[in-house]
Amino acid sequence: MVHPYPIKEIARQAGLSEATVDRVLNARGGVRESTARQVRQAITDLDRQRTQVRLGGRTFMIDIVMQAPERFSSAVRAALEAELPSLHPAVLRSRFHFRETGTAEDLAATLDRIARGGSSQGVILKAPDVPEVTAAAGRLVAKGIPVVTLVTDLPSSGRLGYVGIDNRAAGATAAYLIGQWLGERPGNVLTSLSSGFFRGEEEREMGFRSAMRSMHPERSLVEITGTDGLDAAMRERVLEALERDPQIRAVYSIGGGNAATVETLESVGHACPVFIAHDLDHDNTRLLREGRLSAVLHHDLRQDMRRACRIIIQAHNALPGTIRVQPSAIQVITPYNMEPQVSAMAVGG
Repeated sequence: MVHPYPIKEIARQAGLSEATVDRVLNARGGVRESTARQVRQAITDLDRQRTQVRLGGRTFMIDIVMQAPERFSSAVRAALEAELPSLHPAVLRSRFHFRETGTAEDLAATLDRIARGGSSQGVILKAPDVPEVTAAAGRLVAKGIPVVTLVTDLPSSGRLGYVGIDNRAAGATAAYLIGQWLGERPGNVLTSLSSGFFRGEEEREMGFRSAMRSMHPERSLVEITGTDGLDAAMRERVLEALERDPQIRAVYSIGGGNAATVETLESVGHACPVFIAHDLDHDNTRLLREGRLSAVLHHDLRQDMRRACRIIIQAHNALPGTIRVQPSAIQVITPYNMEPQVSAMAVGG
């Protein structure tokens, strides 16, 4: 009977003597079948409990590094803190490195400081896919610090896994909804990205553009980018877009700043009957309740954070199994299928 446990441990689990367990394991005879079953059951129980034993008392220090608007970073922090109890008996301690904007060099310097510090056991990273950041993430991996990318990927960085939605599919879903809801009405579509360097946003835009070209080639796309998803920058860019194309009748917000977009459109009396956004953060929850957004493409950010933490724990051989990550499910949330008290900590990205 193959097993990894000392005879003493099996005997304690089975409530039998070590000599009896030894006879069962080595098939020496002279033992009742019911006693042999006790030994087999003890091994089964130890197998089931092994994960808990390996995790018990272990503490993992993880760093969460993000370049994102404060509304999304806050949702990530809340989601992680809400999920920590579900990871027991492992204990996770977290350090947060949040920034709304900045240079790639500064972000790479943050990752290098984590690498030099020597105490990090994993990094959850949301960052632009640029050479400086990709190289810095690679240096973390080279030092044995697992990196998990969140909602936007850095596939050439050596990261251990990506956690988030299929962004191309999300973009195509937005195109389908806009096409269905605009119907035969004429009009073009405003698309807004926070930056051209986030792979997740770029993939959403590509999925959206491809689907629109296939389903509705008559509609033009008017792009806004470089706002970092911040309200002040969005107001100016929306007005510029309306000057370029007064026929805008729908919005697909890929990178955020939706309160500013809605308020700017309303301030000049420009009607956009369809507005699709991402993330049920505080702003989007309010706007959706008020009927000022048509729909929000949603996924469970708490589940994503739990998956990211489990990948890091698996990387340290404290959880069994092969690391496998599937894309998060995309849900279409409207004012009519929201949970009564939906919390921003439960959703995102």
